[in-house]
Amino acid sequence: MKTLHVLSSSPFSDDRLSSCLRLLGNGDGLLLCGDATYAAQPGTQYAEALTVLQGVALYALDEDIQARGLKPAADIQRVDYPGFVALACQFSKVNTWL
Repeated sequence: MKTLHVLSSSPFSDDRLSSCLRLLGNGDGLLLCGDATYAAQPGTQYAEALTVLQGVALYALDEDIQARGLKPAADIQRVDYPGFVALACQFSKVNTWL
């Protein structure tokens, strides 16, 4: 079952991103929103961890990227709120990392 994992907490404040990365499977998606978008910033250990993922689609909420003045890695697709809804419908399950 393909899952969209939604992460909003900063990778610098807790280990949710690391836990999420261990559970991602082939065909899953990862959507970074809120402070989790800091993980998409090139040159960080978190961005490097995301780039080695295979078979996982990477997304970031564009509004949160812009609000933080970030320039995410090229392999991360920016989505708006309607795109977020479309992603939730595209995957069999949605898992929000609270």
